[in-house]
Amino acid sequence: MYLTEEGYQVSQAFRGDEGLQLAGSVMPDLILLDLILPDVDGIEVCLEVRKTSNVPIMILSMKSEVSERVQALKSGADDYLCKPFSMHELTARAEALIRRSNVIYGESAVAVAAESPGMASPEMIQLDVERRLLLVRGQLVETTFSEYELMKLFLAHPGKVFSREELINAIRGFDSFVTDRAIDVHIVNLRKKIELNPKEPRLIRTVWGFGYKYTALVST
Repeated sequence: MYLTEEGYQVSQAFRGDEGLQLAGSVMPDLILLDLILPDVDGIEVCLEVRKTSNVPIMILSMKSEVSERVQALKSGADDYLCKPFSMHELTARAEALIRRSNVIYGESAVAVAAESPGMASPEMIQLDVERRLLLVRGQLVETTFSEYELMKLFLAHPGKVFSREELINAIRGFDSFVTDRAIDVHIVNLRKKIELNPKEPRLIRTVWGFGYKYTALVST
């Protein structure tokens, strides 16, 4: 009722399976997702949505443990709001997430050449700004909002060492529960998406005791 009064068009589902069907047919600008559903866990719904869409997802839950928030991040959520909450805060966060998804029009793609072991020509890591996707070795890869913003920052400043605090500040505002641990989770997820061997990362490097940097290796 509150969101409708604020001018939003709202579609509701009360089960996870119904929500997935609704998300596929309505194509929403934002999904508000409760973790406790009558048929499945909300995390499972989040994972299913992320298989086909990068729509912003805000988790609404009574679970306030850090472990629950980290799990939500790993499953692809973009924000996490603990019950009880202010409706003013909910709409403010919703507006921030939707705004972030729309401001990318007019930006230019950022491309950085990165060397791949065993290949003579450099491979391209690119941002598809209109669809907020990564183009990794010719393949489109979906990202969360936080992952996308971090990758955009890295690509714009190759070789620059960013502290965890700088990375937190870069995505604060729509990833409102971001912490040092959350940054580490985002980095792990990004490495899985862009590195040939995530266990031995060549592109996103850890600077021990400080933070991370993106290294664009160009073959000579």
